[in-house]
Amino acid sequence: MAQYVQIVYDGYWDLMDNKSDPRVKDWFLMSSPFPTLAICLCYAYFSKVLGPKIMENKKPFDLKRTMIWYNFAQVIISTWLFSESLASGWAGDYSFRCQPVDYSGNPQALRMARGCWYYYMSKFIEFTDTIFFVLRKKNDHISKLHVIHHGIMPLSVWFGVKFTPGGHSTFFGLLNTFVHIVMYTYYLLAAFGPRIQPYLWWKKYLTSLQMVQFVLVMVHAFQLLFVDCNYPKAFVWWIGFHAVLFYFLFRQFYNETYNKKIQKKLAISAKERKERQLHELNNKHENHQKSRNGSVYPSQYKMATAYISDSGLRNRVFIDNRSNYDE
Repeated sequence: MAQYVQIVYDGYWDLMDNKSDPRVKDWFLMSSPFPTLAICLCYAYFSKVLGPKIMENKKPFDLKRTMIWYNFAQVIISTWLFSESLASGWAGDYSFRCQPVDYSGNPQALRMARGCWYYYMSKFIEFTDTIFFVLRKKNDHISKLHVIHHGIMPLSVWFGVKFTPGGHSTFFGLLNTFVHIVMYTYYLLAAFGPRIQPYLWWKKYLTSLQMVQFVLVMVHAFQLLFVDCNYPKAFVWWIGFHAVLFYFLFRQFYNETYNKKIQKKLAISAKERKERQLHELNNKHENHQKSRNGSVYPSQYKMATAYISDSGLRNRVFIDNRSNYDE
């Protein structure tokens, strides 16, 4: 048993020291994946257990102004990361078909590597989204999708920065930062309150944009299974698997949030329509029964009495008037 443990231990350090990118070895949190893993596990525990427990008997915090500034900062951060992705390669130097990692000291290659590390750090900043939900006691917003998406991303990106800080897989970061520009712009506007809500009809399309993002990442990643490219196949599967996972999670969220709401509204409308028709039929039946029992509608009674007053033939007209309902 001890021999197998030693083999795993030696293999781990060989992977960390000899198979990773030496340029990022001394960067913050890059020496080992375990600190990142510990932070992600603490995040998940706080989101689903500790945070709601702490807030259980407390009033929700009013964070409107804080959220406005936070979302504004996220738009700025996402815009900068997107521009760095473009400037470091995706604006023209990178190939969408096959892009190996440049591990040299080339300034542009180092710029891309630093951009990957900043993107990794931004995933921790995004934990604040969940912290706001907890402090505002919006526990129904802390869904399985939300926790998995935020909780898994720092660890996933860590491996990318450690082994492939550049090249083919950074296409995911390019798309993701663009989507975050749109997403945090939506959150920024929503934070201003109800007066902005009528202009936020496009929330549904934001979720669609996120799903399109993952489809594009899948196609872009898995094409290397059929193309000869000097890029690690392990990371083709790694990034492709994440795209598949997130696509189906977001599609499930889309169906539960939008399609089921539409079906519910249609079911309610059909039920109301049936109830209205049944009510109308009951009214007709009651009115018909009243007419057969000798009842006269107010408008008809008014017409009859007016005619009777004019003619002086009260009894005959009343009998004639009733006879019209018995036919």
